[in-house]
Amino acid sequence: MTGTSYRERIRHSFDQADGYEGAATMQRLAARTLAERLVRILAGRKPERILEIGCGTGLLTAQLARLWPEAQIVATDFAPHMLERARRNTPPSTTFKLMDAAHPTVDGPFDVICGNLVMQWLEQPEQVMARLGDMLAPRGVLAVSTLLAGTFAEWKAACAAEGAQAATPVYPDHAQLHGWIPHLYSGLWEREHCVQVFGNALGFIKHLKATGASVPQKGRKPMGAGMLRRVVCRLDQMGASMTWELAYGCFRKPPVAGVFVTGTDTGVGKTFVSACLVKRWQAAYWKPLQSGLADEEGDTCTVADLAGQPLCFPPAGAFQASLSPQAAAEAEGVHIDPAQLVLPRVEEGKVLVVEGAGGLMVPVTDTVMMLDLAVQWGLPVVLVARSGLGTLNHTLLSIQALKSRGVAVAGVVLNGPLNNANSQTIAHKGHVRILAEVEHLKQVTPESVSAVAARFPAWEDVCAPLLRPDP
Repeated sequence: MTGTSYRERIRHSFDQADGYEGAATMQRLAARTLAERLVRILAGRKPERILEIGCGTGLLTAQLARLWPEAQIVATDFAPHMLERARRNTPPSTTFKLMDAAHPTVDGPFDVICGNLVMQWLEQPEQVMARLGDMLAPRGVLAVSTLLAGTFAEWKAACAAEGAQAATPVYPDHAQLHGWIPHLYSGLWEREHCVQVFGNALGFIKHLKATGASVPQKGRKPMGAGMLRRVVCRLDQMGASMTWELAYGCFRKPPVAGVFVTGTDTGVGKTFVSACLVKRWQAAYWKPLQSGLADEEGDTCTVADLAGQPLCFPPAGAFQASLSPQAAAEAEGVHIDPAQLVLPRVEEGKVLVVEGAGGLMVPVTDTVMMLDLAVQWGLPVVLVARSGLGTLNHTLLSIQALKSRGVAVAGVVLNGPLNNANSQTIAHKGHVRILAEVEHLKQVTPESVSAVAARFPAWEDVCAPLLRPDP
């Protein structure tokens, strides 16, 4: 294969992997686990169109066909012999297409795009993930698995003990995976540690070849026969078990163009910022839960007046007492049903601004917080915070809470006197963008809102990912 490109060598290796089905123990496990996570994130929804990349011999394809027999499944791979084997292993209703995942040649939108243990073979996985994400329908799910750094640690240790450098591929570490998530998509990476025991070291070598994974990393030559024998002997002495580090990622495309505005606490300026965003983006507005109507006319009327009478959807729950939504509802003998808090429909091209009540940990019911609603809706969050003393702790904890639940953060807005040190610290430590810094206004009027709104980024700029360090 001298002179052949790295991608072509990988393609040839997979095409020659005739013993794949019998040897692919971990690949089969990963396919089953990825399918289970896909079921979980879909939460009862039945996808109509599914695209699978790197289908191999059909381990995941068979799972998809079993779970959603009525779906239109398009299974793709860039190795033609692998694709033919997948065709023989799956129902005839599945469509197969020769395709390189890095350069999709199928038309979306799809409700699900998935790939099992294929991302580690791609040279620019973050770009591939973004490209595939663009092919999803609203609320569509991108589900993939990949190998992580630490995989085949025993083989690498045996090589090092003999003074050799392992030529197995360099897999990403967990921190790098965050850069793969499409911008503003919600979801998490989950890790799994597995150990596979081989009869002897030669069994591991045969496994790599049988599964098409024996191509050395780019720019490296295969190990010489003498060195290979010494490393194999060393691995036998170590027990011939092999570590696999896997990661599974399931990411949802936002259901509509829009954001969920929340704050680090009550009275931090969410309604004012919401009015600015509605004005800047000519957006629609929805305050799903409104309390405190005994003391004020409510945020919906306020935003309507300040932003020039935009489209405002009525609250799903409106209560008199100035309490948390749960307490205010209970004071009126009302129980809030989170299942009824469904995002309103907006016309295509229209942005929706949803304003929460209080902060992320404000209770909605006995078991549901505002943070749970953020997860349920799948919108990226605009976090409003004070600019002064104490904001670092509150803001960074809120960002951590959002990211721990897989909620995308569109950015932070700081209210109050300009504080460059706090702004830079939040951006750096929280790995977020500062959308705007707004000083207190002497008087809040439609005119002042319009002037401040002009300093906020356009919606297209919010949607464009920024280059940022890995968290």
